[in-house]
Amino acid sequence: MTLSVRGGEVHGLVGGNGAGKSTLLRAVAGAVAVDAGRVLVDGTQVRTGSPRDALRHGIALLGQEPVLVPDMTVLDNVMLGTWSHRAGLRDSHADRQAFDRLLSVGGFGLRPDTMVRDLSLVHRQQVEMLRALAHDARVLAMDESTALLTAVEARRLAAQVRALAEAGVAVLLASHHLDDVLGACDTVTVLRDGRQVFTGPARGQSRESLVRLLTGRATSLSGPEPDPVPPGAPVLLAVHALRPSEACGGVDLEVRAGEIVGITGMVGSGRSAVLRAAFGADRPVAGTVEVAGRPLRRASPAHAIRAGLVLVPESRAEQGLMGVRPVRENLALASLGARQRAGFLRPRAEATVVAWAMDRLAVRGADARDPVRRLSGGNQQKVMFGKWLLRRPAVLLADEPTRGVDVAAKAQIHELLIGLARQGVAVLIVSSDIDEVIDLSHRVLVMRRGRVEAAFARGSVTRQDVLSAASPEGCGPAGGTA
Repeated sequence: MTLSVRGGEVHGLVGGNGAGKSTLLRAVAGAVAVDAGRVLVDGTQVRTGSPRDALRHGIALLGQEPVLVPDMTVLDNVMLGTWSHRAGLRDSHADRQAFDRLLSVGGFGLRPDTMVRDLSLVHRQQVEMLRALAHDARVLAMDESTALLTAVEARRLAAQVRALAEAGVAVLLASHHLDDVLGACDTVTVLRDGRQVFTGPARGQSRESLVRLLTGRATSLSGPEPDPVPPGAPVLLAVHALRPSEACGGVDLEVRAGEIVGITGMVGSGRSAVLRAAFGADRPVAGTVEVAGRPLRRASPAHAIRAGLVLVPESRAEQGLMGVRPVRENLALASLGARQRAGFLRPRAEATVVAWAMDRLAVRGADARDPVRRLSGGNQQKVMFGKWLLRRPAVLLADEPTRGVDVAAKAQIHELLIGLARQGVAVLIVSSDIDEVIDLSHRVLVMRRGRVEAAFARGSVTRQDVLSAASPEGCGPAGGTA
């Protein structure tokens, strides 16, 4: 594989889970050892045996989730490792001047005295970008940096990346989001099964052509459609006047057996808060939740799970998986009681169901004994779904079900959700991807300012309808009971 990135260029790197994108970036940035090959910076071969070596030569690696010190300020995080000194003491004035110069390079709007823990994810990523510049990085290797962002945040980050490129920085951007690559990149390279299958101008490509290169065949971007909800299907999830916080109005909604209901809205609309409150991950201010006609007596995940209500959370790393533990344990943990005898686990029974789940979810290229953090983003997402499949839930809540996964994994997760609905599970999803919500759902609910602002039936909603209802100036159909 031969890859070159010029100063001032944004070079996109796309490929399916396991194609080698992250491995390539980590090899260039010294995070993994290489068996063969060379890395050249300004035409001179450099040794990148560690991230420190790579950074010394001007190469910085930025991952999905920034590695920062949350209890330090933006200024201190940016200048970490490069603090100015005078007479053995830190020169805070010189650091502030250096920080201001860095801000002007990319047009960042960060305040130096803000604590990092108070920043949004996109602003934390900007802090990492500035810290790389503080170390004189000339090459930024960005690994799925938009994977955990909303569409608005991704566009904001793309604008910052373009600004850095215009300042002469070379950016290598790996992403599952084809629209991000087409919108932000000058050049695109496609990897398939660890091999470079295409490199050329991004301007000449489309989503369809990239999917064809990714898969090696013509593939339709339209996925399967859900079956109609059976007549007389019982209500499995009923939420009445639910208020996740004081800032939210009362939310009413119902989901029937075999139905997929999608919730979308702008950041801060309360969409994720509704799912977390219904599951009991956050204690609501008011309201009731019923599963199959029975109210949950207490707002807690334990009570929800026992009633058959489960949640696939928004963040795999922070809320969904134990990264250092094996795939097997992550899959089996939520249903241990089903494989116990006299208080002891039955290893063979566990091995059987884990193997079934990995095959059912097409978790490829992984061993059940591997730490789950070693899996690709798509496979990690499948493991989160798999642990709940083993409990056979009545109601599945999924917050951003396909965030940070490739095209193929996204299609597989869509098929999984539709398959669960066909089996009679009530499915409630939250997604910032409007097209995903429209394509998957029998009904689309749009939230704004903590309330259901609009409700649309399948086949009678467009992207513009959703955007109009979600925007602060919008005035969609009345919310009411959804």
